[in-house]
Amino acid sequence: MSSDLEQRYRRVLRLLPGYYRDKWEQDMVAAFLDSWLTGDPEADEYIAKAAVPSWAEIASVASLSIRLYLGGAGTPRRYFAWGQAVRRTVLAVTLVQAVRGLDVLVRTAWSRHLFGWIPAPPASIVPSDPVGLMPAVWYLVAYAWIAGFVLLVLGHDRTAQVIAALAIVPDLVWLLRGEFIGAFQGPSLGPWAFWVLLNLAPVLGMAAFHRDAPPTARWPWLLALPAGYLVVAVPLLAVQSSGKSAWLPDFSGLYCILVSLACLAQAPRALSRGGVGSGFWSLTLTLLAVDAGAYRLLSVTDYLHDPHLIDVSLVELLILAAVVTLVVPDAAHTQTALARNTTASVPGVNKPSER
Repeated sequence: MSSDLEQRYRRVLRLLPGYYRDKWEQDMVAAFLDSWLTGDPEADEYIAKAAVPSWAEIASVASLSIRLYLGGAGTPRRYFAWGQAVRRTVLAVTLVQAVRGLDVLVRTAWSRHLFGWIPAPPASIVPSDPVGLMPAVWYLVAYAWIAGFVLLVLGHDRTAQVIAALAIVPDLVWLLRGEFIGAFQGPSLGPWAFWVLLNLAPVLGMAAFHRDAPPTARWPWLLALPAGYLVVAVPLLAVQSSGKSAWLPDFSGLYCILVSLACLAQAPRALSRGGVGSGFWSLTLTLLAVDAGAYRLLSVTDYLHDPHLIDVSLVELLILAAVVTLVVPDAAHTQTALARNTTASVPGVNKPSER
């Protein structure tokens, strides 16, 4: 008959995926229980009734669970697909933040006349830091996102996560201060949606970059930073400089448009089921569409005073919803395809004694 302590450990182990539990649960429970045994029957009987798993043990199991659900080499295809999709989604969102950071630095350099051969910029495009934040802090945030993205691509994931976590603190301080002094008029969810979906979410998602995850393809992602700035930020900057920016979408609308274009580019491969790599990208774009759609929907509250802007926002959301349906079937197929060998060893996680 199992003891109370054993049942408590088994409840903790429910955090793990079923395929891993089936293989290792008995060994893990035995190892946990052995760590409590004293050799004294009375003491062991009392421990079996009163003891509970330590917070360190629970944290260890939770960390292992994240690594397994966001799988790396050797895990079943379903978990590997989710791991790849989350990692690529985090890279994409961090890339967006890095491009925004580069844009802040370029606009600042231009406004300080560091580009002597270019006329002074119009006041409309000069960057302004949020109320209450020193310009130096604002510039450091821009540098931090660029550095965090590059470090993440190069494989220094924990350092990148620390830098990104520090980079989102000033935005949080600005949001809390705005709520305190009443800077946000009405039920404005846009600033909070941005912080949660584009600041906090990628920082948490960096947990998917663990030692069992396959390495990131470095050059395509590194080249995406200058390419993204030239293709997206520079045209926007040119239009704003011309004074004809009234028709430009806001940031959440631009996010929806970019994800929609990416889905359209992926659609031919998705519809033809162009292989495992195609399915991973389809799942990635589905996650990005959810992120962009949630941000667009929540930021509509910023325009309750303007029915026209609400209509524009809803159109952007409908376009995104329509286009993402082109890749969703391929994303679903990636998870339902034949699984890999579920008993394959997973480096670093297949021996309970190593935890």
